[in-house]
Amino acid sequence: MAEQRKTSGLDTPLAARKRFWPKFSPDPDAFGSTTEKFARFMGTPQFLLYMTIFCAFWLIWNSVAPAAWRFDDASIGFTALTLMLSLQASYAAPLLLLAQNRQDDRDRVSLSEDRARAERNLYDTEYLTRELASLRLALRDVATRDYVRSELRNVLEELLETADGEELNLRAKRKSKGGNPQTGLIDTVQPGQNSNRKNN
Repeated sequence: MAEQRKTSGLDTPLAARKRFWPKFSPDPDAFGSTTEKFARFMGTPQFLLYMTIFCAFWLIWNSVAPAAWRFDDASIGFTALTLMLSLQASYAAPLLLLAQNRQDDRDRVSLSEDRARAERNLYDTEYLTRELASLRLALRDVATRDYVRSELRNVLEELLETADGEELNLRAKRKSKGGNPQTGLIDTVQPGQNSNRKNN
């Protein structure tokens, strides 16, 4: 039989092992917002003013105060103050990097949203352009007011021309029949009237 492999060691998955330290998993949003607030405060003039006042008080107290009341000796170069400022700088740098990373994530999200909004605006603009082009093509086939007026004017001129032509034809016909073209009456001569005219 094959020898059973050991269940402890490097071949064991990490999830099956017991952790020596408890897993620390704070809320990323709350922790990130707190660090951002602290980073913003560190970049304000108030923070610089408070730090200047604190360091000045520290230096003056440990230089002027009685030797029994001093807690940081000036002869060794204010070691406690240097250590405290170094600790502050060592913690401030990761906090600033974390705030910068969160800002980069927000910028990336806003950039993607702006890109999506720009694409939607482009699609809307192309759609409106196509609609305007189709409306222009459709308006070419629609009778406008000026076009209707010109057509009515042409029809009226044609009607007037045909009415004048018919009137001229009627006058010509009446004239050929012996009528008066002005009055439209045909002169009829009675036989008795002709004899009377001859006798006279």
